[in-house]
Amino acid sequence: MNRLTRDQMAARVARDIPEGAYVNLGIGLPTKVANYLPVDREILLQSENGLLGMGPAPAPGEEDWELINAGKQAVTLLTGGCFFHHADSFAMMRGGHIDICVLGAFQVSTTGDLANWHTGEADAIPAVGGAMDLAIGAKQTFVMMELLTKSGESKLVDACTYPLTGIGCVSRVYTDVAVFETGSGGARLVEAVEGLGIDELRSLVGVPLAA
Repeated sequence: MNRLTRDQMAARVARDIPEGAYVNLGIGLPTKVANYLPVDREILLQSENGLLGMGPAPAPGEEDWELINAGKQAVTLLTGGCFFHHADSFAMMRGGHIDICVLGAFQVSTTGDLANWHTGEADAIPAVGGAMDLAIGAKQTFVMMELLTKSGESKLVDACTYPLTGIGCVSRVYTDVAVFETGSGGARLVEAVEGLGIDELRSLVGVPLAA
């Protein structure tokens, strides 16, 4: 089984973002998506710290540290892009003006519940950020994550055991081995990496999975 690299995962997510979409990329792994957006599509990236029209990461040595995303990474600004107060940015998110947000996750349930801000462990540092606002405010929520934990447990689960970020908000999950749709009808396989059959995938995730 050939697992996708993180860059390949980002490129796969980018393929599904349509022309004219307003998109927010969450902190961490989802920020890589900015580097793989098709050049023939106009896609406007928004950052909750107050950017619209965000471009890909700058070349090494060309960073402007007064221009950063919500994860404090240096970014670029496309022609026509703008920056503004973060309160206005959150109004965009909460007001339903973001078409797609791409978030990382600790767990996603088959019905689309999302847990991505805290593991519940006593020594873990919680990090809510704008995730709750995005998960509920965006028209679609995509999750980008590796399918298994370091101990081999599936992050796609029947029910989240970590504190929830949002309920029934995730529509699609992109992992290093497969893409899934989630919702009220449960999880469905969209595609898997070459060499991974549906039965083997079902044994990996341990949850009901429609083909």
